[in-house]
Amino acid sequence: MSRLGPVQRKTLAVFQVGRQMSLNQVAKETGIPNSLVGDALRRLWQRGYLLRTDKPLREVNRAFRGRAGISSNMRTYYLYILRPSEEDSVRMKNYHFVQYAKKHLDERGRRYGSKAKKILDFLRENKNRAWFSNEVAKTLKGKRVKPSDVMTNVRRFEDKGLVYVRGYRTDYGETPFRDGYLLTWIDQSKPREQALEEAIQRTELALKENESVSPIVHRVRVIRDILFESTKLRELVSFEYIKNKLNCSDHETETAISRAIQLYPDIREVKLFNAYRYYYHNSMPTDELNAAIAMKENYIRKVKGSANRIGHNWEACVEWFIDTLTTGAHFWVQRHRNNAMDPKRITIHLIKSVGGRKYNAEVDRVWEVTPAPLLQPTTYVLECKWGLIRKKDVDDFFNIILWSKEFGVDTPEGRKMKQGIVGVFAGSAFDPKEKVQLKDGIVISLATYAARMNIQLLKASDFNEKLRKRGCSENVNVQKICRFAKEEKEVKEILNSIWNNPRKSEELLSQIAEKNKKVYEFEKILSQ
Repeated sequence: MSRLGPVQRKTLAVFQVGRQMSLNQVAKETGIPNSLVGDALRRLWQRGYLLRTDKPLREVNRAFRGRAGISSNMRTYYLYILRPSEEDSVRMKNYHFVQYAKKHLDERGRRYGSKAKKILDFLRENKNRAWFSNEVAKTLKGKRVKPSDVMTNVRRFEDKGLVYVRGYRTDYGETPFRDGYLLTWIDQSKPREQALEEAIQRTELALKENESVSPIVHRVRVIRDILFESTKLRELVSFEYIKNKLNCSDHETETAISRAIQLYPDIREVKLFNAYRYYYHNSMPTDELNAAIAMKENYIRKVKGSANRIGHNWEACVEWFIDTLTTGAHFWVQRHRNNAMDPKRITIHLIKSVGGRKYNAEVDRVWEVTPAPLLQPTTYVLECKWGLIRKKDVDDFFNIILWSKEFGVDTPEGRKMKQGIVGVFAGSAFDPKEKVQLKDGIVISLATYAARMNIQLLKASDFNEKLRKRGCSENVNVQKICRFAKEEKEVKEILNSIWNNPRKSEELLSQIAEKNKKVYEFEKILSQ
């Protein structure tokens, strides 16, 4: 024992006759690190103090890793026993224990060379590009390198600063791409920052080349390009804009944006009014970012505020009455991009700019009614607007019809509406005090003025009269329906319910008002 070092003496002291022990068991009982225990066991075996199993034992080792779940790996180890006097080998419990000999040395890895060296040499020799870990495994498959060998060794190279590893970044670490992690050599002969920058550029190029086989990578690339471009234009980009550009579903867009943020930390998200998500590149200066946010907030107040909601609800209300009460009518339909608009809303083409509309204008409904066989059909064009309607609104609608390709025609006397075209303007109220003075000095009412241009006016009171005749309560009117409903779809659902069950109309409207309280509260925040 005097010839033995302190670690070897402590290691040998825990052995008892016939007791089989592994490296981990010895390290646990002695409290000595595994690396020192392993070296001591090897030396004790060589000096003849211990016998070792001739072949390694294998067992599955499972460990709980918290949020990462349970990991499992194959553990390979040897068992040792005290050497009986003058015994060169012992059989015990199906194990064959032998004394030290070169033929019993562990040949794993020596027969075909080091896998770690093969992987490192491959990355060094192909340093002009980045490789996915699965590509490395496939390339070195003939040299007995398995996919599990690649990342096991690459992580050690990464710790030493030899290899750059890139994946999707999360708050808890990185996850691999579809083809594994991206790997590339870090040139040790160059300054560290320059070498890292070149390594990152090589991974960028590899991702771009991989777009054709990976839709998610293509979407991520498009998102980054959109945000970089918009940042140069000092603009924020909304979720809906990105979704329409990618032409994919909400879920696919969510996934692509989350991946883009993981992959490119310079992409930022800002939530306006704690509801609307916008994105930008962090290269945008702070003052320009604040200005862009202020512009978007003003835009949201206009587009998402109560006035806009009630205006759209009024359009839906008028459309419902027209659709329900018009018999024998043939409605025009039109397919719109991404099915984002009611197919009964029609886009018409203008030959002259009207009120800021250069090439196209929208009308809420177009329908044809044929009064009798062999007679020409009458075409009705509907325009809806919430609020107090004035002469300028009627003139604007008339000019849209007049200068459209569909409803206007050139005549020797000038541009006129085609025969059989009737305009219908539905407003919540018309200014009763407004009078129109003609060229000959005659003063007429707004309704008479509209009739002269072949435009019929519909008021909220006209629709309320229909509800009264149906048997609805006097406290129920179309103005309240438009104010209480959350959206156009809900307006039509309310009207269908009230029309079918008029006695419960007031109760139904109260339920809707209670259900949509949060909508009204949010609109108050926007108006502040």
